[in-house]
Amino acid sequence: MWITLRKIVQTVALLAAFALVIGSGRAGWSGELGSFLLQIDPLAALTSMVAGRVFFIGALWALLLLGLTLLVGRAWCGWLCPLGTLLDLFSLQRLRGKRKPPSESWRKVKYALLLLILFAALFGNLTLMVLDPVTLFERTVSSSLLPALDRGITAAETALYRFPALREFILGFDDWIRPEVLPRTPAPSRAVLLYAGIFIGIVALNIVAERFWCRYLCPLGGLLGLLSKVGLVRREVNSECKGCQLCTRACPTGTIQPEANYASDPSECTMCLECMDACPWGGVSFPARIGAAPWQEYDPSRRQALITFGAAVAGAGLLHFGKLDGENHPHRIQPPGALENDLLAKCVRCGLCVAVCPTGGLQPAIAEAGVEGFWTPVLVPRLGYCNYACNACGMVCPTEAIPPLSVEQKQLTVIGRAQIDQDRCLPWSQGIPCIVCEEMCPLPEKAITLEEVETRDTFGGILILQRPRVLHNRCIGCGVCEYKCPAENPAAIRVYSPHVVHQQGSGQGQHRGGRGDGGRNH
Repeated sequence: MWITLRKIVQTVALLAAFALVIGSGRAGWSGELGSFLLQIDPLAALTSMVAGRVFFIGALWALLLLGLTLLVGRAWCGWLCPLGTLLDLFSLQRLRGKRKPPSESWRKVKYALLLLILFAALFGNLTLMVLDPVTLFERTVSSSLLPALDRGITAAETALYRFPALREFILGFDDWIRPEVLPRTPAPSRAVLLYAGIFIGIVALNIVAERFWCRYLCPLGGLLGLLSKVGLVRREVNSECKGCQLCTRACPTGTIQPEANYASDPSECTMCLECMDACPWGGVSFPARIGAAPWQEYDPSRRQALITFGAAVAGAGLLHFGKLDGENHPHRIQPPGALENDLLAKCVRCGLCVAVCPTGGLQPAIAEAGVEGFWTPVLVPRLGYCNYACNACGMVCPTEAIPPLSVEQKQLTVIGRAQIDQDRCLPWSQGIPCIVCEEMCPLPEKAITLEEVETRDTFGGILILQRPRVLHNRCIGCGVCEYKCPAENPAAIRVYSPHVVHQQGSGQGQHRGGRGDGGRNH
């Protein structure tokens, strides 16, 4: 009965997690609801507050999971964690066979990663939060699974639409699934294969040992495991035990120790109840008990903490040089209102902002933000622009790394400056009429103006051309001009970071201190 109940709870929790990620930013969904899955993650809440030196009210939801852990141990891992449930679904038991799992000392790795993440947060760095299981799940679903599903459904609809009898059904299905599940316009994602590869790699580790990720690598599991040492409800073996080892073989985390009278470590037990279900004698129970469980050899020690702290200090120094590289990147365009230091200190790399961007312009940084800013969001205008009437990224961000600006505030926020390369612009370089960038500029007072010039065409006839110029004191860097530019890559008009100073006619920006162009500073 308990196993059936657990599987039902796992299924419901997994479907709810999918719904929360898919629903993020959709019509009728609040930003708070879309980010709820990450807000109940105590590791994300703790590190973002420590790194950002700020308290945000959404972090209080993490107390629910902390309280659950103090009550029933790592039940989150065995009953509610979406990544853990997926690892159960793809257990790869046949491929694993009777392979002997790695040494118990491997369990130290997750504690080392946990300590490294916490110490790095003290120095304002959250790069390693890419290893948090909740952010892993959200990135995989939003930036890999959904784009792949979108492409598959689009291909199937295109193939079936050739049959007249199916067209009405296909149109009705497409009207339902877009935008409730998939965006109306497929958003590009340059990290589809990367995220998919990481998830496939985590699943493939099940060949080495069941729930390898949960046993040896998960930093959130390490945090909850330490709290489980003093959890109220714990596994206990009573006098009915016959030593048959059925419970040992049933345990998905391999924490039952036959040499210790089949006792288990509460910090490794996920409360899955498989051992109790496997025991035909009733020798396993889960009573309430006050007191701390004994420390194990693989649990974090003072020496390990000191070594990890030293590694965090060294890593922070190295990442700082990577940060400097990112600061100098001319096309590092951050989301509206996301100050550089705040973004690096608060962003947990969950990918929700990337998922809700309606144009696909927000993408995870690869080279634009340096090593320290790896996987933080940046705007890539050639893939999509920042919609003038949209503030979804700020509303869905669970840590306020992107502030929840109103649409009116967001419309006044400068994120970059456009610059025309006159050597590539059609009216400037080839005498071909084109005013696409000016037409697309969404500002009430256009940031692109047109100047009329009289020139001659190839046949010697008089030609009146309109040549665009950017008014840098108006441009906010939304990128729609670059996105719509008909010139082949690169576009003839590009958006640069606000710290890059532009000169009309120059194809490249010049780096100087400050904002440099005398524009608005919001």
